[in-house]
Amino acid sequence: MAMNVGQEGDEDEVIAAINTTPLVDVMLVLLIIFLITIPVVTHTVPVRLPKETVTPLQTKPDSIEVAVNRDGALFWNEQPVDAATLLARLKAASTRQPQPEVHVRGDEASRYEAIGRVVSACERAGIAKVSFITQPPARGG
Repeated sequence: MAMNVGQEGDEDEVIAAINTTPLVDVMLVLLIIFLITIPVVTHTVPVRLPKETVTPLQTKPDSIEVAVNRDGALFWNEQPVDAATLLARLKAASTRQPQPEVHVRGDEASRYEAIGRVVSACERAGIAKVSFITQPPARGG
């Protein structure tokens, strides 16, 4: 134990040193208790558990890709279609459960009117999710 004996000067002087010996004693006792009890807790009955694979409950719907080139021509999953065929296919797709998403790929040089016709056809067919595919910017810029 630490003790100050034979101080010279004032006896009313405050001692600023903290005695940590009791704290160390308590921590060592706790460490010994934990070291003894941990091996007892980890011993269990050896059992081979069955292997199981998890399958998703809801399958993700296929997405439909509609492309518009610079001339305004329409493509349904890379196959050329006209506006009437596009609307008919979108109506058929809107009845499927779960409803697929429509991804619109428009050429940067195409007119907004051509893209607007595709979005309008999706709206008339009852498609809930329409998204636009863009080229991400180059790294660092």
